[in-house]
Amino acid sequence: MSFQMKNENSMINQNIENVNLKRTFPEIIGNSSAIKKIMSAIIKIAKCDAAVLISGESGTGKELAAAALHRLSSRRDKSFIALNCSAIPEQLLEAELFGHEKGAFTGADKKREGLLEAANGGCIFLDEIGDMPLSLQAKLLRVLQQKQFTRLGSNSVINTDIRIIAATHVNLRKAIEEGRFRQDLYYRLNVLPIDLPPLRARADDIEPLAQTFLQSCNRIHMTHNPCFFNEEVLKGFAQYNWPGNIRELQNVVERMAVYAGGGALTKEHLPHEITDYALDKSTPPNTNPSERLTLSTPQHTISTEDLPSEGFSLSQHIEELENQYILAALSKTNNNKNQAAKLLGLNRTTLVEKIKRRNLG
Repeated sequence: MSFQMKNENSMINQNIENVNLKRTFPEIIGNSSAIKKIMSAIIKIAKCDAAVLISGESGTGKELAAAALHRLSSRRDKSFIALNCSAIPEQLLEAELFGHEKGAFTGADKKREGLLEAANGGCIFLDEIGDMPLSLQAKLLRVLQQKQFTRLGSNSVINTDIRIIAATHVNLRKAIEEGRFRQDLYYRLNVLPIDLPPLRARADDIEPLAQTFLQSCNRIHMTHNPCFFNEEVLKGFAQYNWPGNIRELQNVVERMAVYAGGGALTKEHLPHEITDYALDKSTPPNTNPSERLTLSTPQHTISTEDLPSEGFSLSQHIEELENQYILAALSKTNNNKNQAAKLLGLNRTTLVEKIKRRNLG
């Protein structure tokens, strides 16, 4: 590394240390070391035009991070357009991104500009990029490589100047191994990676986040008799692992405030998943855990006699066992995927992905 590059990196680090992070990121709440690292990373890469890949569990604030990136970039005066790739059917997603000419498909009664054109000069945020169909991944790769695309039903090439920020909650490396995601696209997107920490890794931020969400609820719902947390509730929040992350915390706070109708929020107002989790954590070691399980667990101890001499596929066996539990949970909850996910200790999106991939629905 040259002396000049060392000096530039040193100046960047000094600038970050001198930045008032709360003022720079008014939309991001928290003072933990984990979230400070993320804010510092955003400051470092905001001025660069390279593609960014934001990874993290559902509910960790990926779109919030993308919006902050755009706001701090030189493109801040241009458009910031967000698109959820998993929320739109394949054909509509292609038309939404690339636009179409009149008559390109049934229902295309006029020419329409796509989001890639609308975002020209600015930034497009592609959420849940891991759910983008392979056919569209190839077209997106061309946009990244050549800064060009064509509308559906047209042969005319359109040049575009956009920054692409993508986000995913799935493991894209695993998706590549399974043939669900293009390796070349992954490397084009993963130039500047940001990995958002789950809320359980930001324990110091749980209370300030909860207090902020409660203040918002009080302004909207409880103007005459504002709600407030007692110590038991805050302790319960701190003990819970928040599989739905910040989004789950916000929903829980609003639910508690609305049902309470004002005044103190106590342990009785906590949702059962939080109180059950605290109970599980406090169960003495000698207590038989199967008494608290909704689904029974196998008690058989594996011995050498259980292993066939010719060998077997452990991963396939585990997947088959997992499928049985998923089907049992769906049956028990009358196919309610939210409740089934809670029974299995999974995020709903993870469960839905498994059901879809394995044709269990």
